[in-house]
Amino acid sequence: MSVIIWLVLAAILIVSEIVSLGLTTIWFAGGAIVAAVLAHFGAHWIVQILVFAIVSFVLLICTRPLAQKHLMKDVEKTNIDGLIDAIGLVTETIDNTKAEGVVVLDGKEWTARSANGDIIEKDCRVKVESISGVKLMVTKSE
Repeated sequence: MSVIIWLVLAAILIVSEIVSLGLTTIWFAGGAIVAAVLAHFGAHWIVQILVFAIVSFVLLICTRPLAQKHLMKDVEKTNIDGLIDAIGLVTETIDNTKAEGVVVLDGKEWTARSANGDIIEKDCRVKVESISGVKLMVTKSE
């Protein structure tokens, strides 16, 4: 009976992965399949659960980064994504409390805010940490 439970769980996890494409539940499906094999050979239910957890997390931690790197290799950054980590020049002092700040990046002016709340003076070089709406979130560049 426990073999069927593990296989149903594996099937649910596989379908969930197909629907979400998040590369998360597939690793737990692998753990469920290993637990089903153990159940078939008569392993105690505690051993099945422990092996399920261990195998799932080992697969998740060890293989997910490799799978993501392999699957995401052809994904190109959009123009906005390409701005992350770019270096720009402050042309108007950035002060979050006054909602002021402008950065020139690749010849274009952007409204900017300090990512950590610091005031960043005019003519400082800044690094783009993220983008919030149409504003660059920046920190001083070293």
